[in-house]
Amino acid sequence: MSTSFKSLLKRKNLAHLPRDPSGDASAGARRATFVLLEHFSLMAFTGAVDALVTANLVTREPLTDVRTLSLGGEVVVSDLGIAISVDGELAELEMRRDDLLILCGGLRVHLDESPALRAPLVAAQRAGVTLGALWNGAYFLADAGLLDDHECAIHPDSRALMIERFPRVKVSRHSHVLDGQRISCAGANSSLNMMLGWLRHNYDAIIVDSVEEILSCDKSHELLGASVLSVDSDPTLPQPLKLALELMHSNIEEPLSLDEVARWAGLSRRQLERLFSRHVDASPSRYYLELRLTRARQLLQQTNRPIAEIAVASGFVSITHFRHCFRKFFHVAPGRFRRRHYAK
Repeated sequence: MSTSFKSLLKRKNLAHLPRDPSGDASAGARRATFVLLEHFSLMAFTGAVDALVTANLVTREPLTDVRTLSLGGEVVVSDLGIAISVDGELAELEMRRDDLLILCGGLRVHLDESPALRAPLVAAQRAGVTLGALWNGAYFLADAGLLDDHECAIHPDSRALMIERFPRVKVSRHSHVLDGQRISCAGANSSLNMMLGWLRHNYDAIIVDSVEEILSCDKSHELLGASVLSVDSDPTLPQPLKLALELMHSNIEEPLSLDEVARWAGLSRRQLERLFSRHVDASPSRYYLELRLTRARQLLQQTNRPIAEIAVASGFVSITHFRHCFRKFFHVAPGRFRRRHYAK
């Protein structure tokens, strides 16, 4: 996937680059099916789905086709009492190799033998489908004999039952586990990380980094307007580089010269360039430009300010130069970019 962004900010802007209009958008998509069990955890379900849907937004073509099923095709009530309609019933699912099938459990999901689940799960395994489970959904995979000699994560309330009932299953203390064609998580907060791990195993790292940048932006105590998660959350990052980044973030409308940034950060110009090359994947000047264009993109999407004002607010003294740079990075003129955003 090509992008004109070079620094870590490409992760933040990947979802806003133009998509390939040619061909069938879903032709190469892998099917991801979620089986909703009565009283399933809505938060665990949405965390997993959010990762897949966001990944579709940052790629030129969708990676997954997300569907929901229930045992009988009826509406399912979640743990929050919210009724969720589904796309069909599990028994009618046509299994395809490399599909993803995930059982959505929850605190009040009744754990017992379920022949209605067992048969299609075994058929899915034979077809080469990757099987997953949220919360205590792993119980039903184990009941079908599909977790023997596999490691799995499950909610702590269900660990004792799993260990006693299924001695061949390796019950993990980790919040989520990826074990070949078996993936599982223990609760609502770990479903996102489980799905990010699955995406990272199957697709380019830049896609997963972009998804994580969008969905995990609030893990830190402070939110920057154009944060770069891997930099913001890295405690080992040299303090002078952190200071240089903060100076750039705080001086977008009236950019500092690189000599000023280096001086305030207590560095020489050459030291500054080496730190940026090592940790930010771009020169200081390139990162500063991409930071300002990211701010311009945000203002185009979230405000109705004139483009000339946005150019000035992003540190460009010439609207012609701003238009040229924006088109180079986003492959579309600022005005058309805004119209396309509002048309979605």
